[in-house]
Amino acid sequence: MSNPESFIDEVTEEVRRDKMFALMRRYGWIPVLIVVLAVGGAAINEWNKARNREDARAYGDALLAALGTEDARARADALAALATDGDRAAIAGFLAATAAQQAGDTAAALAELATLADDNSLPQSYRQLAILKRVVIGGTDLPLDERRAALQQLATPGQAYRPMAMEQLALLDIEAGNRDAAITRLHDILKEPNISAALQQRVSQAIVALGGEITSG
Repeated sequence: MSNPESFIDEVTEEVRRDKMFALMRRYGWIPVLIVVLAVGGAAINEWNKARNREDARAYGDALLAALGTEDARARADALAALATDGDRAAIAGFLAATAAQQAGDTAAALAELATLADDNSLPQSYRQLAILKRVVIGGTDLPLDERRAALQQLATPGQAYRPMAMEQLALLDIEAGNRDAAITRLHDILKEPNISAALQQRVSQAIVALGGEITSG
């Protein structure tokens, strides 16, 4: 019985081997393709990383070159030309607005900030910061009602720049001759959680200057 059984085992093994070779001949290209795709994908990924590094380095060099321009007006123009999209647009735009302000061109600074504020592709935090800076830089060049409406949006609970917007609203109250409203608003700022020490000091000084009192607790 052992010889027939051994023969049957050999035949079975041979049939199994033949089937395996047949499958390899038929589908053997699949693992080869997977390897090729894996290697090719890794190569493309590394190439993209290298290209992004070079692109970021080139942009950084261009940004530093623009910032190194001595003339403020020329610096503002160079920075504005670098504003493309995303974070780069925000960084270059804010710097361009500052340079334009330093050059005495408030209108150009306001226009740059308005562009950032209206750019829906930017994160909300960037857009809100642009609105806040536009109100601060614009000052009385912007209608009081326009400034108040913009700041009230930023001063709603949960907004990132709420304390600073409230401070600016208090200044608008002072500008409008409403001293009591300004003092009340300033006290409200002191109740806000996690306000900076610098803001707390400015608000406290403003309350005293307006004839108000700092209450403990």
